[in-house]
Amino acid sequence: MDPFGSALQSTRTEANDHAIMKTDIVFRGTTVVCVRRDGQVAIGSDGQVTMNDTIVKAQAEKVRTMMDGKILAGFAGSVADALTLFEKFEARMERHPGNLARAAVELAKEWRSDRYLRRLEALLAVADSDQSLLIAGSGEVIEPDDGILALGSGGAYALAAARALMEHSSLGAAEMVRASLQIAGEICVYSNTEITVLELEEKS
Repeated sequence: MDPFGSALQSTRTEANDHAIMKTDIVFRGTTVVCVRRDGQVAIGSDGQVTMNDTIVKAQAEKVRTMMDGKILAGFAGSVADALTLFEKFEARMERHPGNLARAAVELAKEWRSDRYLRRLEALLAVADSDQSLLIAGSGEVIEPDDGILALGSGGAYALAAARALMEHSSLGAAEMVRASLQIAGEICVYSNTEITVLELEEKS
């Protein structure tokens, strides 16, 4: 079973607007948000896949658990590319159990330097009980200052919403993720409000 629920559709990203042209077809999406608050971590995504001016899928799943539920992960970009990168990341986590940052840095280094991997087009968000990290093919591994990560075409809207909710509400992590994705889905034409949210309990 396809863990992302989108076996045949793929979304692509480029640095600015998360869209890449191939002949006359443009795949666009998505919105992924990860929030860490009050001993909980949650990640979620919308479900829309857009091809040119047409919505081709409304309930794609772009978030998953890894390492027996100890890690939450999400992606913006090509499904096939993200799956390849997640397999590489899991291999590094098995080599360095409990060390999310080291696994992320090693993946970023290989992703940037390997002739095949550097062609892969995706952004990854990963989180465990201690850290939340954004991993990019240009070599960046970024940990947010406020515990909020957002990526994809609606990422800026979701990030702004999550930061406002963090400052002015008492919502839990999962509720903040859902509310932020709802707001982004109502603004970004390449995102929708078919939302998937996964939770991870932090260590006590």
